[in-house]
Amino acid sequence: MASKITEITRRDIISLIALEGINLYGRLEETEFLSRIWDLNTMPSTDGRFKNALGDICQHTVNNDDWESGWVFSDSRFNLMRGDDETFLRFICESIHPVVRPDVTECERLCQLYNNYLKNDGYQIAEKTRISGKPVFIGRFVGTSVSPGINSAKETLSGTDVAYVSQQITRMEAAVNQDPELAIGTAKELVETCCKSILSECNVSYSKGDDLPKLVKSTVQQLQLTPEDIPDKAKASDTIKRLLSNLASITQGVAELRNHYGTGHGKFGANKGLQPRHAKLAVGAASTLAVFLTETHRVRKGNES
Repeated sequence: MASKITEITRRDIISLIALEGINLYGRLEETEFLSRIWDLNTMPSTDGRFKNALGDICQHTVNNDDWESGWVFSDSRFNLMRGDDETFLRFICESIHPVVRPDVTECERLCQLYNNYLKNDGYQIAEKTRISGKPVFIGRFVGTSVSPGINSAKETLSGTDVAYVSQQITRMEAAVNQDPELAIGTAKELVETCCKSILSECNVSYSKGDDLPKLVKSTVQQLQLTPEDIPDKAKASDTIKRLLSNLASITQGVAELRNHYGTGHGKFGANKGLQPRHAKLAVGAASTLAVFLTETHRVRKGNES
């Protein structure tokens, strides 16, 4: 299969690594890191004194350290510049694996930097699972089309004080095509997170057991829905309330989709799950509602300051 990650993208990522001064191998020796991906004992040596790649890499990176930084990208044995996408993605995912790099914040930052380039070729690195509470990442092909509302959510919500919001948006975008059920579940969590964040900033208490519609209703009650200087403010407010009521109904629909098909709930064995188009509906509705609530809250805060 032809590679989708172009040489341009690969070189951009390599330049990023050099510019940022990123130590790809983290707390591991280079041979330890590379052995997580390749069997160095069976790969040929480029130095006649050694019988395999493990020997010459140890000699030139551990014993003498006379190979220049980034040598691995030009080494034809690893073929990272023109090889298959899966190997290239695994390589950079290993650089943010918790065994290699224990700082979760640093891993999230590097993940976002990698994704800035990978998205041009339809790929994205996203959290797959967790080990000891730390994320383990995987590369996924998500396509170059963006789900409705995602761009707006990225622009509006990524700057919130709740760091988890950015992770939720990244997870939704990566999962829409590859894991619709995860996208649906994360869409619900995104609105919950935004509502709880707004309520907390307004010093409004909420119960741990509050369902999504109740959280949305409580959040709406705290927001100044219309500017002070527009005519017929009351009528405009009523209209917006009706629109919000509709958005809340959509959000309830997202919650019901999650209950039946999304992550976090048991499903019958015969259940085949939903398709990407259903996930796009859920993600689009949740993103639109979350962006509206967040932007309205920010305007309200600005007017009070």
